[in-house]
Amino acid sequence: MQIQNQIISTVPVFEVSETLEEVIHFFEETTFSHVAVTEDGGYIGVLSENDLACFEPKKKIEDFRFELETFFVTKETAWLDVLEMFSRNEANVLPVLDENRIIVGYYDLEDVVSTFIDTPFFKEPGGILVISIGIKDYSFSEIAQIVEGNNARLLGAFITDSQNDMVEITLKVGSENLNEVAQTFRRYNYNIVFGNSDDQFLEDLKQRSDYLEKYLNV
Repeated sequence: MQIQNQIISTVPVFEVSETLEEVIHFFEETTFSHVAVTEDGGYIGVLSENDLACFEPKKKIEDFRFELETFFVTKETAWLDVLEMFSRNEANVLPVLDENRIIVGYYDLEDVVSTFIDTPFFKEPGGILVISIGIKDYSFSEIAQIVEGNNARLLGAFITDSQNDMVEITLKVGSENLNEVAQTFRRYNYNIVFGNSDDQFLEDLKQRSDYLEKYLNV
């Protein structure tokens, strides 16, 4: 999935020599969590909205240089890694850099997640299976063979949990009747955590994803 067309240029970039007055105004007027800072045009980090109470309008951004966070992505960063970067840094906006560390724009969390939700994994009819197995025993190729061996289509799969040497995998299967697929997984020593319809799964995803709920109304 390509998300480069989601890069936006409507979020400002501040030079480290500027005062904090406009930064304060930016955070007070928007819901963005961070804003990028440059030095002589090159990216050096982001200021966090969490530090807003410490900002004084007449001070320069330079005074907070050592408080800058340095996370970013590039245009080549895969969309799953972009989502991980959002989550890891508790951010709802990410600066996007080119090969010369020049900011070409930002990713907005809402735009990226909306693109993800617009994929066949969410939109095409089918059923959801969540399976688990020992982390040393699972194989995505085997999972695909099990699904397709039951004349069903595998629309998507991703790891949703990994702990205590067990891995949990969520599958979207292009078949309303998941019973035969589930029974085959059991014969291959997979545990069936649950199987749900699309609507039930999406509601469960909303409830379990505290981070996305914080920023979005999916």
